[in-house]
Amino acid sequence: MQDSSTESKLTVDELMPSVYKELRRLASRYLLNERPGHTLRPTALVHEMYLKLATSHTEWHDKSRFLAAAARAMRHILVDHARSQSRLKRGCRPKKVTLDEKVAVGGEDAPDLLDLDEALGRLAQYDVRKGRIVELLFFGGLTYDECAAVLDISPMTLNRELRAAKAWLYSELTAATRPA
Repeated sequence: MQDSSTESKLTVDELMPSVYKELRRLASRYLLNERPGHTLRPTALVHEMYLKLATSHTEWHDKSRFLAAAARAMRHILVDHARSQSRLKRGCRPKKVTLDEKVAVGGEDAPDLLDLDEALGRLAQYDVRKGRIVELLFFGGLTYDECAAVLDISPMTLNRELRAAKAWLYSELTAATRPA
């Protein structure tokens, strides 16, 4: 008989079959607004994410926590890809990436992926949890309830902090475009 205090943990290989289609759908959504002929495809993004997570030899308590880790890995892969493309074009910025409704920071001008990543980095320095909320909802595709469970907060706290995070990001992202 197993001790009730021992939690079962899942590996990447155990989780991937049950979340592959969901991860593929998320990757497709992320890449939807990229330029035609973009070299990174949804399947490649998911496979790169798998390689990152599989080599970490981490085990997860549940699907939501795995998706949170997958979200972070995909974000890093997309940002690294955007940076490498930007370097190749010597000064050209990557195409703008739109945020979906639940974490839109406002306005018709969608933030550039690199600008968004920098702003999320600053937000995480200011408030780690708010940064994680935006990352989990946008890059992770988690629902509000799943995100709240991963962060061990109530859905009401999540909504309140998401509103604050969106306002903070909006201020940060529009400050860069304001005339001096």
